[in-house]
Amino acid sequence: MAKHNIDDILSELGLNDDDAKRAQRKQSKPLQTPADAPAAQPAAAPADKAYSPIPSAPANQRLYTDSPVQARPAQDDDDATASSGGKPAGKQGNQPASPPASESSVGPASRTLYDPADERNAITDAAGPSSPINMAGMSLEELLTTRGAVTGDRLQTAQQICKQSPNKRLADILIENGADEAAVLECVAIHARIPFERIRLDLGTAGGFDGTLLQRLTADFCRAHLVVPLRVEGTRVVIGTPDPRRVFLVDEIKERLKVGGVKFVMTPAFDVRGVMEIVGGPKEEEQAVDLSEMLAEVGEGDVQVEAKKAEELNLEKEAAESPVIKYVNHIIHTAVKEGASDIHVEPAEKKVRVRFRIDGELFEMMNPPGSMGAAITSRLKIMANLDISERRLPQDGRIRCMVQGRKLDLRVSTLPNGYGEKTVMRILDTKSINVELEQLGFDENILEVWRKQIESPHGIVLVTGPTGSGKTTTLYASLRKLDKSSMNISTVEDPVEYHLDGITQTQMHDKIGMSFSKALKALLRQDPDVIMLGEIRDHETATIAVQAALTGHLVLSTLHTNDAPSSITRLVNIGVEPFLASAAVNAVLAQRLIRRLCPACKVQEPPPETMREYLEMQGMEYEKVWTPKGCEKCRKIGYSGRVGLYELLAVDNQLRDIIARNPSAPEFTRICIERGMVTLQQDGLKKVTKGLTTVDEVLRATKGH
Repeated sequence: MAKHNIDDILSELGLNDDDAKRAQRKQSKPLQTPADAPAAQPAAAPADKAYSPIPSAPANQRLYTDSPVQARPAQDDDDATASSGGKPAGKQGNQPASPPASESSVGPASRTLYDPADERNAITDAAGPSSPINMAGMSLEELLTTRGAVTGDRLQTAQQICKQSPNKRLADILIENGADEAAVLECVAIHARIPFERIRLDLGTAGGFDGTLLQRLTADFCRAHLVVPLRVEGTRVVIGTPDPRRVFLVDEIKERLKVGGVKFVMTPAFDVRGVMEIVGGPKEEEQAVDLSEMLAEVGEGDVQVEAKKAEELNLEKEAAESPVIKYVNHIIHTAVKEGASDIHVEPAEKKVRVRFRIDGELFEMMNPPGSMGAAITSRLKIMANLDISERRLPQDGRIRCMVQGRKLDLRVSTLPNGYGEKTVMRILDTKSINVELEQLGFDENILEVWRKQIESPHGIVLVTGPTGSGKTTTLYASLRKLDKSSMNISTVEDPVEYHLDGITQTQMHDKIGMSFSKALKALLRQDPDVIMLGEIRDHETATIAVQAALTGHLVLSTLHTNDAPSSITRLVNIGVEPFLASAAVNAVLAQRLIRRLCPACKVQEPPPETMREYLEMQGMEYEKVWTPKGCEKCRKIGYSGRVGLYELLAVDNQLRDIIARNPSAPEFTRICIERGMVTLQQDGLKKVTKGLTTVDEVLRATKGH
């Protein structure tokens, strides 16, 4: 057999070897063995001097520890004796023991593909400073309870379900039953020794995920397999997915991206779906909409009265049926694409004004001719199953449709005016309601207190603010934090805008006598744990809610007041006795929604003199403040999205005594502020310092506070 020089082999592999080691090998003598003796196995080189182009142990069989890798003990005395030249292992005269293996057991040529140090560091980061690396040795159940991801009762319930559902994982059952997905998956990642990451959706392609790689994978592929390319590390692409066990995807992703390696990290499905929402629905071959050609063919006679029984209308399939249908669908498509919450169609003498409410502000988007107003209104009424022959009375309806692959509900309201009927549509999109409490803009201290309040066993917790301030979103996000598997949660709403899994939702019907008070009486006979009322409007509803809170139920509801302390005064004015209100109410949360600065174009500039004086009065001195500039991403207005302002009043024993004395609203507000309540304006100025919004936005939303 031909002999090969190890120096030549290392040189061909592109590995550097120092001269000292090369000289040492040249001076070493070959091992002499008797001709008639069996060939002995060569002694293993010390770990710190050995070249190892591949991991020194099979995959998933290394010992994960922060200490250096220990030498493998001899498993057989005979083998150990043979390898040491006939002497027992560890007793070879005065020879020093072999030094411990180096921390990285992978050669430099392969380290770009695989490095145990990366994996070890990722596990340490996932565990966090409060959880040492030895947590990876715990069972999944111990991790979940130790890190506070779930309670013991919820875990026990999920384990019972898991025994009856052998095809389901414990983590999936916990998430389906209302546990925090991120907290559960983080524990699963630590237990499985897989890196865990959250996707920064607010950064988008500027640091949250890799848009170029996502385009190469295609949005359809990422949506179908719940994967998102995050970044490139060396020759590997880091892929975020809630289920890294699907190793069969590795080859397909490598083939699509033409890369040498793929590294999976565990990411919540919520974050992956958020990326898909940012990217948008499936791209279709959209033809340019020639509005002038479309409007030239439009007449009121184009709309035919048809009896439609289908509950859902697919706008894409109907887009080419007639000019009116195509134009109405174009309005809805554009509104959803722009992120509008409401669509206003207002007929006038010479034109129809179509406006969208985006981030709380109305923008005029289209102006079809006035002759088209009746045709548009008739089409919308047909879609909402309303009576198109009745044009003298207001009507309310609902449209269920598919837009960009998403099911949407449009709440339709018509109102007669001088030139026909004005139509307003509220877009109810589950994308806007499926948000976590942590994403609403709560200050950390306020969020911690609010969590404790919604976990109380009994009492009234109120959310107050004007229409459109996000009260429903806050209540829904709070309900999702509760354990739906072990609690009976029921709601009475007018109307039921969004459907929540695991919660009984009841629709109000004033015309048939189904009022809030009547529905609440019926719910109290349904053995409830948590009750959510859409609104406390009258004395009867308020009295029943107080009685329910005092008899061991948690009641969540809303009021229309300007601040948190005024809610107590409103209950007393409705007719609730002060001593009952003081005993029943646990907390009141007042909130507003203000526009968020566009992260792509916001700039820092010196404040005007009047603003500087105002900031100095508030104890804030800044040479520069964040201001809107405007870019293509924010429609040239400088704002994109909204963030909440919050004022939380937690009622303690001293405040209960004060409420029982029935103070006036200004006096009670002063007492609450003196006791440390953070007002809406103070919370807004905190967000100004963080660069989330502007002073003008805060003052506009909190005027009079």
